[in-house]
Amino acid sequence: MTDITPENRSDSRDLDLGYHATVLAIVSLLVWVGQTVGPAKPLVPGLIALFILYLMTMVGLIITKYAPIRLPSVAWISLVGIVLTLPWTPGNAWITDQVANADFLALATPCLAYAGIAIAKREMDVAKTSGWKIAVIAVLVMIGTYVGSATIAELLL
Repeated sequence: MTDITPENRSDSRDLDLGYHATVLAIVSLLVWVGQTVGPAKPLVPGLIALFILYLMTMVGLIITKYAPIRLPSVAWISLVGIVLTLPWTPGNAWITDQVANADFLALATPCLAYAGIAIAKREMDVAKTSGWKIAVIAVLVMIGTYVGSATIAELLL
């Protein structure tokens, strides 16, 4: 059980914007390389698309830090993106056209990699105490999921 006392809970106002900006810039550059190599997106339009997404994210993080209404940063970032692409927002067509040059599968890769390595100590302790049986169950679940997905794809697609 995690300790969620006020002393141990992270406050959205404690965001280190410089750190987040740096990490986001590094991830954006990696995604830019990934989308240029993998799906062969053009260099400059892809960079412009990622820069726009970077700016939207940073604006959302700034709002998260200073807004009087406390919402998770993902909510503010999403709200910024939604507002900037609404039909009545000036420049929305240009933003939408530019962001269409981003490969969103390449964007998902760093997120999924981070989620994969962000296993908490508690989950590792549970896996250690569960023994070999949980490994067998995990393998069977993965095989079943793969076979089930492949069967559905073959039947319906």
